[in-house]
Amino acid sequence: FDVIPRIVQASDWRHIEAGLKQRINALNKFIDDVYHDQLIIKDGVLPREILDKAKSFRPQCIGLNPPKGIWCHITGTDLVRHTDGAIYVLEDNLRCPSGVSYVLQNRLVMKRSFPQLFADSGVRPVVNYPSQLFQTLSSVAPGGMSDPTVVVLTPGIYNSAYYEHSFLAQQMGIELVCGADLVVKDGYVQMRTTRGTQKVDVIYRRIDDDFLDPKCFRADSALGVPGLMDVYKAGRVTLANAPGTGVADDKAVYAWVPQIIKYYLSEEAILSNVLTYICSNPEDREYVLAHMDELVIKPTNESGGYGIVMGPRASKTELSDCAAQILANPRNYIAQPMLTLSTVPTVIDRRLAPRRVDLRPFILYGDDIYVLPGGLTRVAL
Repeated sequence: FDVIPRIVQASDWRHIEAGLKQRINALNKFIDDVYHDQLIIKDGVLPREILDKAKSFRPQCIGLNPPKGIWCHITGTDLVRHTDGAIYVLEDNLRCPSGVSYVLQNRLVMKRSFPQLFADSGVRPVVNYPSQLFQTLSSVAPGGMSDPTVVVLTPGIYNSAYYEHSFLAQQMGIELVCGADLVVKDGYVQMRTTRGTQKVDVIYRRIDDDFLDPKCFRADSALGVPGLMDVYKAGRVTLANAPGTGVADDKAVYAWVPQIIKYYLSEEAILSNVLTYICSNPEDREYVLAHMDELVIKPTNESGGYGIVMGPRASKTELSDCAAQILANPRNYIAQPMLTLSTVPTVIDRRLAPRRVDLRPFILYGDDIYVLPGGLTRVAL
């Protein structure tokens, strides 16, 4: 928590909000297409190799039809502002995006500390996010039922985001469950309670695809629910986000998002991508290998910053090892120029100092697309 608030002007926010709604709409259509007719590949917009070698593409999800055709119910998109003043999308997080609980709690602390600031400034509230989230989850219940049973599925207390799982469940007034609390019985997902079992209709899952169902994905998973995917495929339970959504936040697919928006919506992208070199493209690969000390090299199928090589700060040995990895598996790497991110005043050792930041707004997709008016600012201390 930092006592200096980050201010986002209303005019900037209108631009961000419109761009995020456009982006999520297009990415949802993309996910639905690649698990059905794959028209974007047949029409030559996206190379087949990009999809076939995406580790996050789940063949088990081909032909799935989630309620209302919505795959990405909750998204966290990382934005940065560069020295040119423009706002860029750094990456999309459509699997299990974290951090919204800190947005809500930091805002609560800020309001208690500086109530007059909020009274005078017309700051848009974020406090209704849990109710918006519950409404979004309820709206995609199987068969459009009016009073579904919704739960949050967590890997457990040792997960780094467990605080958020428990906080959101408490704020929505719904049960927080682990895989062992759920069982497939009589063709439905049932929740074990002190009064017997209770049918579950919507699962907000905070578990990665691999661990959801040991009968469908990783057989050694002790976190998921055996048979869950059979119930999901039968349309008797909704999973949010839908399995397979990770294909849209593959870092190689990211490079095609402007074309994806153009293809599905016939619109130009409102929010720009960062210039991206695809190492599976021979020309791009040659450029990356020749300019590694100027670029940021990222593995396409990792998240959370794992495996990133910051060229200007890397040693010759690190760059040499990275070059060998690129040559061994070009599809697994992209490269981008080193951006100079914008700064905000930050309290450092009881003094104010500029520190570089990004911004992660959260987007909900149910009956409509809702963008939380604010986001998680992450600071490079």
